[in-house]
Amino acid sequence: MTSSRGVTLIGAGTQGTRLAYMWSRCGRPVHVVDKDPKQLERSAKEIERLRKEWPLSSLPGERGGNTDWGKATFIQPEKLESAIQQSWLAIECVPESRPLKKSIIQQLDGLAPPDVIIASNSSSYTISEILKGLTLRNADRFASIHSYWPPETTPVEIMGAETTRPEIIERLMKESTAHGFQPFHVRRSSTGYIYNRIWAAIKRETLLALDEQVATPAEVDALFKAVLKTPKGPCEQMDTVGLDVVLAIEEHYAEERPELPTAPRDLLKKMIADGKLGVKSGEGFFTQDK
Repeated sequence: MTSSRGVTLIGAGTQGTRLAYMWSRCGRPVHVVDKDPKQLERSAKEIERLRKEWPLSSLPGERGGNTDWGKATFIQPEKLESAIQQSWLAIECVPESRPLKKSIIQQLDGLAPPDVIIASNSSSYTISEILKGLTLRNADRFASIHSYWPPETTPVEIMGAETTRPEIIERLMKESTAHGFQPFHVRRSSTGYIYNRIWAAIKRETLLALDEQVATPAEVDALFKAVLKTPKGPCEQMDTVGLDVVLAIEEHYAEERPELPTAPRDLLKKMIADGKLGVKSGEGFFTQDK
């Protein structure tokens, strides 16, 4: 029964760890899978920290009477099949590489019983893109579940492929709500989902304005924050994410939309060539405080 089955998360990085915290809120087990034992140790410590900082009563959601956390187990890939047999949902949270994600999804389809939902947490690739070219046993059970920074930021975007059964989406919407997420249904396959498409347009226009010397990064961010009352402006946000990552995302959008202007990507390429990657390199649009 679903009530006794848990969630398997492949990848013990930041997203996999934070999702494991969220999916254990209704008393069901979570299985965190990673090939790196040290990463699994870090994940276990972080989940314990999150449970202390964000107790069960701190987030919305119906827990079905459960007052205890679900058991979290931390395992290496050789125990993946056993974990999936005990799960109703498996989510890949591996790094943002399309070949890697396709490989993991193919593996999960081969291991998981037919009633297990398989999802991707990719931020830039749709589930349709990931499934393309794969030979699948059960092509109707796949979805994307894109999260941001749980538990502080609870929205998730849930998107199916053309072959996904409607009841899969319905179940994910219901279960994610019960676990304290705020789910939004992406009704058609969409590169960038909903929020990231809007955010991409903001980034793109910011880069265009800077390339045209309409304003400085400091002026853009100051105006943006003054109008929208946000803690960070678009330049600060891009510095935090990493300008190399921003460029990779923009290149992916451009693959599908050749009409997009090239100037934003050209500006990013120049900055990256100059060693300006943002926070990670100490300098991007802004010089970071030491």
